[in-house]
Amino acid sequence: MAIEAPLSKHTKLNLKIYIAVCLALAIWCAYDGYFNQEWIDKHTDADGKPEPYLVFNQKAPPFFLVFGAIFGTYLFAIGNKKLVAGETELVISDKERISYEAIQKIDKTRFESKGHFIITYKSENGAEINRKISDRTYDNLGAVLDELVARIS
Repeated sequence: MAIEAPLSKHTKLNLKIYIAVCLALAIWCAYDGYFNQEWIDKHTDADGKPEPYLVFNQKAPPFFLVFGAIFGTYLFAIGNKKLVAGETELVISDKERISYEAIQKIDKTRFESKGHFIITYKSENGAEINRKISDRTYDNLGAVLDELVARIS
């Protein structure tokens, strides 16, 4: 039976916060740069030239919207990402699969304190690779680690 570790709620929540902050900043800058006449008058000099604060508030909203869209797209792209400890291999992504036979050791000394473990395995071309897997990226990582240790032992 395969054990899954879905993408961490921490990561998803952080991306949602980034999106909300970008949208709030875009709205705030657009309001101050185009609609708040008192603020516009305060940040325009006697010659009618806008000060840098006003220029920033007029130019920044599209950039904040683009950054919010980028964070949203990234959240959508990684939303279903998960780590799967299957019958014969550890599936990290569609392109990255680690066979249990290729795993040489698992360093779990920092799992309790730091929340990550390191898998050392041989790649297909014979190179030794260390792969750090963290609980900041995946939830339910303890069960996956227990399954890996059981499969390798």
